Amino acid sequence: MTTGLLAVIDMQRVFAEPDSPWATPRFTEAAAGVRRLLPAFGDRVAFTRFVAPAKPEGAWRAYYDRWSFALQPPDDRLWELADEFAQHTGRVVDATTFGKWTPELARLVGPEGRLVLAGVSTDCCVLSTALAAADAGIEVLVPADACAGADDDSHAKALQVMDLYRPLVRVTTVAELLEG
Repeated sequence: MTTGLLAVIDMQRVFAEPDSPWATPRFTEAAAGVRRLLPAFGDRVAFTRFVAPAKPEGAWRAYYDRWSFALQPPDDRLWELADEFAQHTGRVVDATTFGKWTPELARLVGPEGRLVLAGVSTDCCVLSTALAAADAGIEVLVPADACAGADDDSHAKALQVMDLYRPLVRVTTVAELLEG
């Protein structure tokens, strides 16, 4: 079994469905990587969900002026996990921020833990979570083939940025994680 906590970032309908303004083009490829990882982590898996705040504050007001379709309550269909992950809802961490390094996720990882991040979007929520966890002293592993970005170029650039934080953040692959 692989050590640490697998945090599956935002594998939600709003990023999966092709007609969504936030559709992630390679969502299905990231989902395939996540499916390969799930058995290796057993019950040490948490899924996160990006959800809109009830009332946006600060710079988030301008963000939701641009993306007003997303101002829906947390139980709205667009925030649901994609169908293939709907049954894996044992641990779900909601956040109204890009970064999912919340007190709840930190508690699940533990102070000397290891965090494996997979999901979407590499160039937004995965990146934001990785850097915050690394700042907290957590070892972060990011399997590139279990993530997807807004586009291929943004995905590659985000992976390059995260890899600059070695040894705190290490970009890897699903195969490397499953071997180790």
